[in-house]
Amino acid sequence: MAKEFKITSLRLADLEKELNYLKTTREREIAAMIAEARSYGDLSENSEYDAAKNEQAKLYGRIAEIEDILSHAVIIEDENEASGRVGLGCNVTVEDESGKKITYKITGSQEANPMEFKLSDDSPFGRAVVGKAEGDKFTVNAPSGSYTMKVVAVTREG
Repeated sequence: MAKEFKITSLRLADLEKELNYLKTTREREIAAMIAEARSYGDLSENSEYDAAKNEQAKLYGRIAEIEDILSHAVIIEDENEASGRVGLGCNVTVEDESGKKITYKITGSQEANPMEFKLSDDSPFGRAVVGKAEGDKFTVNAPSGSYTMKVVAVTREG
């Protein structure tokens, strides 16, 4: 069975936009770079040509990656919205044992970015918090050890 990529409709639109850009504008830019590098003569010692061909390889790799994601994408539905439980696409504010509060957005693996407080539902934190409601305590089994947290609030972006 193929891997499913859980993404929001916003992320789907971003990927489609990026794919369109890569297949049109960027592909033409790289073709022009290759043509210019060819005009310099001998290709065996032409660093511009090698660099352009490397860019082309990266471009085609990214196009293939996006096409794979789009072909296996599952749009996240807010199945927990009515129940007030933590689910994909929601923001959850949690409190640790010391009383420190922090808010995370629960996303699919393609949108996760811990530096932006976007955590995947496949992460140890995500697996522990999904399905919990306001006031629930849960234990996260992280590689660095287990810790307990409490759900303070569950919100949805409009």
